Amino acid sequence: MSLTQITDDLIADLAPLTFGPPVTHTYNPLVYARAAWDQYCAKYGQGRREVLFLGMNPGPWGMAQVGVPFGEVAAARDWLGIQAPIGKPAQEHPKRKVQGFGCTRSEVSGRRLWGWAAEDYGTPERFFARFFVANYCPLVFMEESGRNRVPEKLPAGEREPLFAACDKALRRTVEHFQPRLIVGVGKFAEDRARAILADVPDLRFGQVLHPSPASPAANRGWAAQARAQLAALGLTP
Repeated sequence: MSLTQITDDLIADLAPLTFGPPVTHTYNPLVYARAAWDQYCAKYGQGRREVLFLGMNPGPWGMAQVGVPFGEVAAARDWLGIQAPIGKPAQEHPKRKVQGFGCTRSEVSGRRLWGWAAEDYGTPERFFARFFVANYCPLVFMEESGRNRVPEKLPAGEREPLFAACDKALRRTVEHFQPRLIVGVGKFAEDRARAILADVPDLRFGQVLHPSPASPAANRGWAAQARAQLAALGLTP
């Protein structure tokens, strides 16, 4: 199944879902930033991959702005070469406006992840010959204050249909890329992958420290720690 069809089906599965307080705004960049996501998939998502990097869900200054996982604006534009018109979510949070590639905020997690990829692999083509980067959940959840709410902290009645849709999309994504290893960017992503894909023959699982600046450990040289974790999984440039 193509990534286009996987995306179409995921959008359709998520469309009827609703989320209540404390969530006040929900963004789906697969809808309003679809052109950038499709460009990313067309450039880098064709054929088999050795490793799938799996994030949790978009950050407000990353994929929420430019439609690319861990999509720090400069990295997405200048290293990945993605440039596309970005629309607006149906209901925009006044403290988390979508400015697309005009956003002046830097997504630290994305800057760290794509910065590591550029340092170790040089070109996107060399990196994506082995890897693909995706998120488990494409939705951004925001509270009235603008604070993010992560998917695992949603009430069970909201979380279960959300996870069912995302589980289906992840399984199809793995069928598309046929990786031998899934690396969760953080514990949540690895745990979800293990829960969903334990029955896939010869598929291994691991994780790297999440590059979020909210993590004290990640602020003490994230790239070096990630390299050590990947080397322990048998992955070196």
